[in-house]
Amino acid sequence: MTQPNDTLLNLSGVCKHFGGLTALSGVSLHIKRGEIYGLIGPNGAGKTTLFNVITGLYQLDEGTFNFDGGAYTRCKPHLLAQAGIARTFQNIRLFANMSALENVMVGRHLRTRSGIWGALTRNRAAREEECAIAERAHELLRYVGIHRPSNTLAKNLSYGEQRRLEIARALATEPKLLALDEPAAGMNATETASLKTLMKTIRDSGITVLLIEHDVKLIMGLCDRVAVLDYGKKIAEGVPEQVRNDAAVIAAYLGGEATNPSPSGGGAGVGEQL
Repeated sequence: MTQPNDTLLNLSGVCKHFGGLTALSGVSLHIKRGEIYGLIGPNGAGKTTLFNVITGLYQLDEGTFNFDGGAYTRCKPHLLAQAGIARTFQNIRLFANMSALENVMVGRHLRTRSGIWGALTRNRAAREEECAIAERAHELLRYVGIHRPSNTLAKNLSYGEQRRLEIARALATEPKLLALDEPAAGMNATETASLKTLMKTIRDSGITVLLIEHDVKLIMGLCDRVAVLDYGKKIAEGVPEQVRNDAAVIAAYLGGEATNPSPSGGGAGVGEQL
């Protein structure tokens, strides 16, 4: 059970500028260990920018960034990956002409010990480590629900399987925080339901999950807590029910003024559409 103050990621006053455009303005949030944390907002709200700050693709201009007890205000992606932050991408980025197994094995490079010399000489330690990596990759393919032969090329997998393969590759880095960028994009209802089960399994294994997703129904039915961005600012944060009925959130998504009838009014509140 997550303790109330057991924070894995803490962002405070984060700002990001692109020339004269302010993409993020004073964003603060904290993600607890062992939870699924959702990040939503209308198009252009700053979700991807914040996601890229968290994973090191963008450097924040102002604010503080603390992860697992360490400060990472200005840090490169590979260093954050070593610290325990793994990610997937909105647009699938697999090695299309490599096998499913090889794609997952690539994710282990951060945790290998044999180094360049071992790879060149193929000494005993390097061979044993490679066998262990391959065995772990097989386990992860089964874990995410890919039951094709492991030598199947990534480009020959179905769309849903490719999404799962990206997750397997990210898990191969042994993350503390798994950041998923719209993993359900393009999936049908059956694939989305299966993905939802997988994310719960990952969370239950002790890995914290950060999820950006346009499927608000999926977010509300899956996440322990949710934050909402609009025009680069955080306008709400809390458990799904709180966020769903937040007047600022309703206005941001639907425009105009939010009106929620009382339970005795006999009508569905606008927030129930979220």
